Amino acid sequence: MSKTSARPAPKPDAASQGSGDFFWQWSRFTELTAEDLYAVVRLRETVFIVEQNCPYPDADGRDPNAWHLLGWVRGATGRSLVAYARLFEPGVRYDEGSIGRVVTAPAVRGTGVGKALMAEALRRIESLAPGQPIKIAAQRRIEDFYLALGFRTVSAPYEEDGIIHVDMLR
Repeated sequence: MSKTSARPAPKPDAASQGSGDFFWQWSRFTELTAEDLYAVVRLRETVFIVEQNCPYPDADGRDPNAWHLLGWVRGATGRSLVAYARLFEPGVRYDEGSIGRVVTAPAVRGTGVGKALMAEALRRIESLAPGQPIKIAAQRRIEDFYLALGFRTVSAPYEEDGIIHVDMLR
């Protein structure tokens, strides 16, 4: 069942798109409304395809089997998606549980939203598979971010969609 939970903004300036509340939505694919899905596609497209100049098929067929973690800011003009991650239980994407498509809106970068997103994603995946390892395919340029969260690099660098990645475990 889709759930939302109000949480304090990761830092006071994290809600830079308005002085509203920051909250999480945790949903299966079939529970996402058309508006939710549009916001997810738009954020992923803005960052992964346009900003990173990486034309790749974002619609990879995996979304229906994933859990979706959406971080919203509610302001005077409605809500705005500022953070997103896609999570898989063990055995769905990898033998391990996994977190992917981790993305924050450009407007909230440097405010702690990315760290809050990963903290919440780790909490959620732990609830799905307590004590199990977690695997990610991380962009090499942000490998240090994931190392600081307790991941360790377990592969040589490799290219995926024109961007260098490494596999990491926690």
